Amino acid sequence: MMIDNFAFWVSIAVAIVVVLVIFKTAVVVPQQSAFVIESLGKYSRTLRAGFHILIPFIESSAYKHSLKELAFDIPEQICITKDNVQVGVDGVLYLQVMNPERASYGITDFAFAISQLAQTTLRSEIGKIDLDRTFEERGSINANVVSELDKASDPWGVKVLRYEIKNINPPQDVLSAMEKQMRAEREKRAVILTSEGERDANINEAEGEKQRVIKASEAAKQQQINEAEGEAQAILAVATATAEGLRQVASSLVADGGDSAMKLRIAESYVQQFGNLAKEGNTLVVPANLSDMTSMIALASNIIGKKPGAEG
Repeated sequence: MMIDNFAFWVSIAVAIVVVLVIFKTAVVVPQQSAFVIESLGKYSRTLRAGFHILIPFIESSAYKHSLKELAFDIPEQICITKDNVQVGVDGVLYLQVMNPERASYGITDFAFAISQLAQTTLRSEIGKIDLDRTFEERGSINANVVSELDKASDPWGVKVLRYEIKNINPPQDVLSAMEKQMRAEREKRAVILTSEGERDANINEAEGEKQRVIKASEAAKQQQINEAEGEAQAILAVATATAEGLRQVASSLVADGGDSAMKLRIAESYVQQFGNLAKEGNTLVVPANLSDMTSMIALASNIIGKKPGAEG
C-alpha cells in the first residue's frame, strides 16, 4: 500500500515537472514581433508570430523585438546656425526593426545610438544654413538627417523612416529682432502698394483724359467736316436752283409775251428796291429821270437781248 502511494506521488511530481518544463519552454510570439533564440548562449534562430517549443535547458529567448514602426522623442538641444545664432531644436524620430538578429547583436541599444546620432547630425545640418533659412528649410533638413541615419543604422538591421523637427526656438532677443524686421517689411510693402496704387490711378486718370481729348478732337473734326459738307451741298443746291431759274427765265423770254413780262418784272423790281431804299435811310437821292421808266426798261431789254459776239 505504501509503495502504491509513493508511486502515485512520484507520478504527480513528474507531471508537475513536465508541466513546468513545457511552460518554460513553450513560447507564443505575438503578431508583428520576433524573438531571438540562443542555444547554450549562441544564436540559434529567430521565431516569428505563432506558438513554438524550445529545447528545455538548452534553448532560451535572448531578445524580443517589435517589428512595428517605433517613434522616439529627440530632446531639445542647442544648435548654432551658420550666422552664429543659438537655437533650440527638438524632433521626433521614426524607425523600424528590419533584421532582428542584427538588431540584437549589431549594437547594444540601437534606439539610444540612433537618437544620439540624430542629435549630432541635426547640429551639423543646422550649422550649414543661416537662421532665416532654418524655418523654410525644414523639409531639406529632415531629409538629410534621415539619409545620414539610414546609412549608419543599416548594419544594425534598423530602417530609419522619418525625422520631423517639432520646434525651432531662437533666443528672445533674436525673436524681438525678427519681429521688428517682419514689421518693417510689412510697412515697406504697405508703402510700396500704396504708391503703386496712386501711380496706377494717376496713369489711368491721364489715360482717360487723353482718350477724352482725342474723342473730343475727333468729334470736333467730324463736326467741321459735316458742316463743310453741308455748306458745300447748300451752295451747290443754291447754284443749281439759280441755274435752273435762269434757264427758266431764258425759256420764258423767247416765248410769246416773254418780252412784255420781262419789262413788267423789271419795273416792279425797280419800284420795290427804290421803296426799300427810302425805308432804310433818312436821306433820299432821287434820280433825275425817275419819271422816265421807259428808257430804263429799254436799257435792260437791250442788255438782256444782247448776244455774245455782237460787239464790233
